[in-house]
Formats: sequence, C-alpha cells, structure tokens
Amino acid sequence: MGGFKTLFKQTFIYGLATVLPRMLSFILVPLYTSPNVLSVAEYGTVSFIFAYFVLFNVVLAYGMETAFFRFFNKEERQEKVISTSSLSLIVSSFAILGLAFLLRNQVSEMISIDLEYLNLVFSILLLDALVIIPFAWLRATAQPMKYAIIKILNVAINLSLNVFLLLYLKNLVEGNSFFEGIYKSNFEINYILISNLIASGITLLLLLPFYTKIKFNFDAVLWKKMMKYAIPVLIAGVAFSVNETFDRILLKKLLPIDIADDQIGMYSACYKLALFMTLFATAFRLGIEPYFFSHSKAKNPQKNYAKILEFFVAFGSVILLGVVVFADVLKPYIIRSEAYYEAMWTVPLILMANFCLGIYHNLSVWYKITDRTKFGAYISILGAIITLVLNFILIPIIGYKGSAIATLFAYGIMMFLSFFFGRKYYPIPYDLKKIVTYLTLSIVLSVLSFYRFREHYIIGISMLIVFLAIVFMFERKQIKLILKR
Repeated sequence: MGGFKTLFKQTFIYGLATVLPRMLSFILVPLYTSPNVLSVAEYGTVSFIFAYFVLFNVVLAYGMETAFFRFFNKEERQEKVISTSSLSLIVSSFAILGLAFLLRNQVSEMISIDLEYLNLVFSILLLDALVIIPFAWLRATAQPMKYAIIKILNVAINLSLNVFLLLYLKNLVEGNSFFEGIYKSNFEINYILISNLIASGITLLLLLPFYTKIKFNFDAVLWKKMMKYAIPVLIAGVAFSVNETFDRILLKKLLPIDIADDQIGMYSACYKLALFMTLFATAFRLGIEPYFFSHSKAKNPQKNYAKILEFFVAFGSVILLGVVVFADVLKPYIIRSEAYYEAMWTVPLILMANFCLGIYHNLSVWYKITDRTKFGAYISILGAIITLVLNFILIPIIGYKGSAIATLFAYGIMMFLSFFFGRKYYPIPYDLKKIVTYLTLSIVLSVLSFYRFREHYIIGISMLIVFLAIVFMFERKQIKLILKR
C-alpha cells in the first residue's frame, strides 16, 4: 500500500501541473465567451485552430516521449536514451516546421487557417516540441515539483497575457504612445496566439539547462529501436487526435459556411464542461504511466494494475454523475453568453466519452508493458475510422450532436477492444463486478438526471448521495488503509 501512497502523491503533483495547463483553456472560456471579447464565430475560429494544434503536436512528438520512458527504464546507459531522443526531436522539429514555413501559403489554403495565424502557430509548435524530452526527463527522474512549477508558470504567463491583451490593453491606448504602438483593433485571435507564444518561449528558456548538461551523442542503433517502439504510438496518437478534435475540423468542412463557425463555437464551449473528467483522467494517466513501467518487473504487478483501474473507475464515476447533476449550475460561471447554451445537450455524452477514454488508457498497460504497441495503433485507428464515418454521416443531419455521439461510440468501442485483447495477452485480475457496477450505475443515473430530471436538484443530489454511499461501501477498507498511511 506504500507504493499506492507514493503513486497518489505523484499523481496529485503531476496532476496539478497538467490540470492547470488544461485548465487554462477552461479558465479562459468565460473570457472568450464574453460578448465584448469574441463573437461565437470568432470563438469557433479559435477552437478550430487549437484542434489542429492537437494533431500537429502529436505528429511532432511522433511517440518519442513514450519511447523515452520505455527505454530510460530499460537501458543501462540512460544518458544514451536522453541524448538520442533529444537530438531526434530537435532535428525533426526544425526540419518539419522549416518545410511547413516555406510552404505556408499552400498549408494555409489546405487547412483553412489564415496565414497571419499560421506563422504564429508554427512558432508555438516548434517551442513546444523542444520541451518534450526535458519534461519527460523530469517525470522519469521523479522531479515532480520542478515539473509542476514550470508548468504552472507557463499557465500564469499565458493567462495573464490573455487577460491583459484582451481586456485591458484597449483601455490603455488613449494618450499613451507605448500602448498605441502595440494595440491593433480586431486583433483578438492574434493576441491569443501571441500569449501562447510568449509563454512557450519562457518555458523553453527555463528548461534550457537540460540541454546544456547532456552530451549529444546520437546512437543510431538505439534510435532505430526507439522508433520501432514509437511509430505505433505515433499512429495511435494521430488516431487519438482525430477522435479528440477532428470533429471541429469536420464541422467546418461539412456544415454550411454561414453557420459552421457558430456551431463550432457553441459545441466547443459546452465541450469544456467535460473538462473535469478530462483533467482527472489526464492527471491519473501521468501519474500511473511511469509507475506501470517501473513496477513491470515486480512480483505480481497485475494485482496492483487491477486495483489502480478500480480506483480510477470509482473516482471517475463520481465525477461523471457530479458534473451532470450540477451542469446547469456550472454553465453560467464558465460560459458567459447564453448564445452558447444550445449545445448543452452534448455535455453528458462528452463526459461519458472521456470517461471511457480514461478507462482505455488504464487498460492500455498490457500492450505497453509487453511491447505490443501496435495493438494500441490498431485500436486507435479503428476508433478514428468510427469517428470519421459517424461524423460524416451525422453532422449533415444533426450537426454537433452527431459529433458528440460519434465521440462516445469511438471511445466506448476502443475501451472494450483493449479489455478484450488484454485478457488474451496480459491477463489482469480486474474486479469486474465492482467496475461494471460503478460504470453502469453512474451512466444510467447521469442519463436520467440530465435528460429526464434536469434541474430537479433534489432528485439529482439524491442520486449522487446514493451513488457515493455505494462507492464508499465497496471501497471503505482501501480508503481507510490509504488514509492511515
């Protein structure tokens, strides 16, 4: 149980450091959805651009972060892993983004992002790619506090600049030549990207000591092994990015041009209410991923892996039901304009979808530990195909509702497939009775609460209390053991 306590401590710290960057997009929703800052269509444009950020970040990382963790714990000479992976990402990032910059006019036309935004996008992507291995090294060497401080500082700078540039700069212009020189009207989307660029630049500066301490020796043999491991992760990552954000891109392509940005804006704003589940799942994953690898050679690690999934499903079920019950209480604090509320219908579906994705990440330990990462790629590709097919079918009929349904179907099927193949190749003794009970009950109660008893808080809160009592009844022994230590 001591190992679990360490896991939960690291999960909390890494979670805080990861939750805050993701919380940034959540925190900024009230700012962006204020009528005097961005229109619904402009917020749709911002969401569309950031959807491509997710895809491009995955391509530029090409699975090297996961490969770094695997080989850092596997190789005797860890410095070879550090230098080889670092050089690989440095060269590839400059090469890919350099070529993209030379072909920026063609790229702008192909992905429907204005050239004035695209130059900023390329710069941000380069800076973010160069900190992938330094951050991975901090996690691999158990330096969660340093990791957290740098991540939190990035958020603070980004948030402060967004607030200053979007809210206060305009008021400082009159009679001040300095502010007149930096202010431009109708420049809000650029200001958002500039805030990101400055925050990313400062983050890289803080991590530069990592590059000064390592010896840049490239091991071609090791690199080939790492790439063999990483390529399936890349394929899975691209597929995941399709599942996570491609719906916004398809909404832009498949809906009439006069409503597309508005639909993307409404859908993206309400999607943020599902961020509570996304943040929990991401924090949990960051905490357990190094744990999975470092304990893979311990005696009977499957027992601990089973318990970890059980904890995740228990906590995730509570978050799912809690957010659904109070969704209409939360929405005015997060989404400031009623113009976005039409898309609230999608919130429970997106929450359930991200819950399934979190379970999938926990189940995926089997193919990472056994070096069968190709299965992760196969499953993710299938999920992406389901996402694309359902979006192409449903968006022209029901718009963003079709995107929410497609996301839930894709992640749900991926979860079941990972469980099925895991039982064959790396059996883990999951307590299916508990897990299925938590999952099924939380989903049923969430659907009833939102679509049948929406804003009937006596009924909703009663459902939540009953569910909490059930979870505590099943888990009270484990909770007491953890608290005692």
